[in-house]
Amino acid sequence: MDYEKSDEKDLITLNNDMIRASYKLSVNEIRLILIAIAQMPKGEKDKESVPLDPMKPYYITKADFIRLGVEPNNVAREIRSACSDLLDRKIFIDTPIGVLGTHWVHNILHFKTDIFEELKRKYPNSKYDDDFIRQLRKHNLLDSLPMIAKSDDNIMARIIFHADIIPYISELRQHFTQLKLDEMAGFSSFYSFRIYIMMMQWRDTGFVISTLAAFREMLDLTDKYDAVKDLRKRVLDVAIDEINEKSLYTASYSLTDKNGKSGKGFKLTHLKIKFKPKAKIIKSKAKGKTERDANTADMFTVDGLNDKQLGRIARNPAFMAEYNHLVSPTSLAGQSQQGWELEMVNRLKKDASQFSKRPIREYLEY
Repeated sequence: MDYEKSDEKDLITLNNDMIRASYKLSVNEIRLILIAIAQMPKGEKDKESVPLDPMKPYYITKADFIRLGVEPNNVAREIRSACSDLLDRKIFIDTPIGVLGTHWVHNILHFKTDIFEELKRKYPNSKYDDDFIRQLRKHNLLDSLPMIAKSDDNIMARIIFHADIIPYISELRQHFTQLKLDEMAGFSSFYSFRIYIMMMQWRDTGFVISTLAAFREMLDLTDKYDAVKDLRKRVLDVAIDEINEKSLYTASYSLTDKNGKSGKGFKLTHLKIKFKPKAKIIKSKAKGKTERDANTADMFTVDGLNDKQLGRIARNPAFMAEYNHLVSPTSLAGQSQQGWELEMVNRLKKDASQFSKRPIREYLEY
């Protein structure tokens, strides 16, 4: 997609390892986090080219939540709900040197908007609003939230991300996925957000393949919905139906064994999600109104090779031997041939410079 500069404030950029990370949030918590991420500098595209200070605060307002489909009368309650448990939430990211377990945020507050505006006028140059926060505590506003809960006063949230999270959501140069905040407007299920973001990582292929074990771990379902019928009913059906209804894509899924077969007698171990843009989006592309984002894989070709040829290269034993260090054995790419091929084709098209051990076409000659 072509993300205009005027819309960059709504752009979400996530490291692909973070997309596959294991975590569970409430729907309000993931709304809050995505809204904050959309406010972050976008690297070279953003005027703020200096490294991001990890102590920078981000503010989420009533209008932000309404844009994501929250009923205006419920916004104060939804923001309070988003803040209530987020400080304790953890995320587990698979890295080349092991699994990183960390918290999402360093701290989080919520308070009345009118007091916020008053104190910001009083302390316009306060670094990271330290004076402002001290005044909130002095006024005992942070402890008066139950009183706010009983009123219809507008409130807002203030969060500072944990320093461990910053490298996965800021100033990314490779192996990342971008999408617009408004693409997820109206989602009411945490699983819809997670599956849609996972789809967007592979938007150039039109499908996602994962083992059920990896999918369960990603959504923190290792001890929940053990029966496949429950996983279908409580997670997959809910998310896919909502994505079809409220997003720019239509999607479907299938559960199969490791060889892609399903039916009575087959052990279902893999999930495949197929998706494509809705007709009106395809039509607008034909009219030249929508173009591919320069950061998505299908914008590029590698030495004139098509996807089928790149797939052959990724499956080449010599290629696999020379570049298997690029993925973790526990990642999706390290668990199946299909996962490896998808990941490598995507990487080749995004940044072929990392595959420099020999001319890329040599792998077609084996």
